[in-house]
Amino acid sequence: MRLHSQQAAVLGFMHDFEVPFDNNQAERDLRMMKLKQKISGCFRSEDGARMFCRIRGYLSTLRKQHINLFDALVALFSGHPVSLEPQPE
Repeated sequence: MRLHSQQAAVLGFMHDFEVPFDNNQAERDLRMMKLKQKISGCFRSEDGARMFCRIRGYLSTLRKQHINLFDALVALFSGHPVSLEPQPE
């Protein structure tokens, strides 16, 4: 019954191709963290975990904003990081 009343929201991906088929983006974002933990067992320090998360978050945001990763990293290491502020539509 609830699916029927929320049909437009549930099937939104069929009409608007910008809407993802699932809502698992957060899980996909955490996957690399769990993979790192599985391979090495843990982070050696809290600072190491923090740096890993910061780098992964930066790369994930670049991908979500459809920014070329290589170009963004070249700009970053050249001292001109790409702005990750939300883009107006």
